[in-house]
Amino acid sequence: MSLTELLQNVADAEPATVLVAPHPFLRRKARPVEEADLPTIREALPSLFAALYKAPGIGLAAPQAGIGLRYLIMDLARPDEGEAPAPHLFINPVILESSEELAPYHEGCLSLPNQFADVMRPARVRVRYQDLEGAFVEVEADGLLATCLQHEIDHLDGVLFVDHLSTLKRNMVMRRLEKEQKRRR
Repeated sequence: MSLTELLQNVADAEPATVLVAPHPFLRRKARPVEEADLPTIREALPSLFAALYKAPGIGLAAPQAGIGLRYLIMDLARPDEGEAPAPHLFINPVILESSEELAPYHEGCLSLPNQFADVMRPARVRVRYQDLEGAFVEVEADGLLATCLQHEIDHLDGVLFVDHLSTLKRNMVMRRLEKEQKRRR
């Protein structure tokens, strides 16, 4: 069954709960996906995409929903600009090459709600991953796709975007997040 077929009823799916920092699960390294995990992934995808679209966000790694497996989802389409959804699934993604050239991007994260900061990352990456059928795919990415892939792959290794900031900036972001969380309680 294709990703498009799996997501036909995504609007009816109950959105997955997204873990918020400093939840300890976000710092755990996810284990590689094995063939036996694929049915579980297929079952979780509608809920994960429902959470992504509800937020709204552009990427979500399985560990952000409390799933300790190495996969992530992404949709860079802009529905507010009339673009149709373009869901993608990356299983066991690995960055094969990164450019020496760095590029800044103003990043946010569903696990650090309403917190944003400029992060410097390689401008281009080449990533190998598996699709739902287990086939290996390689993609060369730049711009937003490169940034999002690196951000989400970081989650698979227990790394948050704030870990790429100076200690001062990271502490500021985490204090703002803590204050906001207290206000919401």
